[in-house]
Amino acid sequence: MRITLPTGTVAEIARPVGSPRLGLVVTPDIFGVRPHFDDLAAGWARDWGMAVAVVDQYAGNQPADDADVNARFAAVAAIDDDRHLADLHAAADALATPVVGLMGFCMGGMYCFNSARSDRFARIVSFYGMITLPDAWKGPGHGEPLDHLRAGHAARVLAIIGGKDTWTPADQVERLREVGVSVVEYPEAEHAFAHDPSRPIHRADDAADAFARARAWLENA
Repeated sequence: MRITLPTGTVAEIARPVGSPRLGLVVTPDIFGVRPHFDDLAAGWARDWGMAVAVVDQYAGNQPADDADVNARFAAVAAIDDDRHLADLHAAADALATPVVGLMGFCMGGMYCFNSARSDRFARIVSFYGMITLPDAWKGPGHGEPLDHLRAGHAARVLAIIGGKDTWTPADQVERLREVGVSVVEYPEAEHAFAHDPSRPIHRADDAADAFARARAWLENA
């Protein structure tokens, strides 16, 4: 179900049967809120028993052509960390659960690192999030993920990393560990190996293991 948060940003909400203890806010990959993430949210709500909210990180300012990855990539520089965090907080409030976790993918995984400065999220899972801000994404509203982690709750964060992911080189992964992030690395996996089975780089066994670890991390909040 699509809703508009009090901040004016769109989110997809999926709820399980009953009154869940745990809510899960999700910040998606560069293609944003779309049918694939609607399906993922419904699956997490059904199988994990969590209330789920997937938040549009572009806050309505995404390019007109949603399929144009280059245009979407260029638009990231205009995203503001504080604005997106306010949207994530609003989504957490909308779920109205006693405990809330945060999970993100690719670009959204980077925003998970950035959002570790917040007290709102009991546990955070970043799937292959950028550890340093790419030059093309630098803008007045963006800080460095490692700086946000140092200033926040790095120990609450689980990072899922592909060993062959050029966005998360080994020296940067080591810096994640140094600031207190827990890291699980899949040596043969490339970027975005877990959340979209239609991609040729998808690794079913690694994805299943990664999501099992993500669920356990969140449920232990």
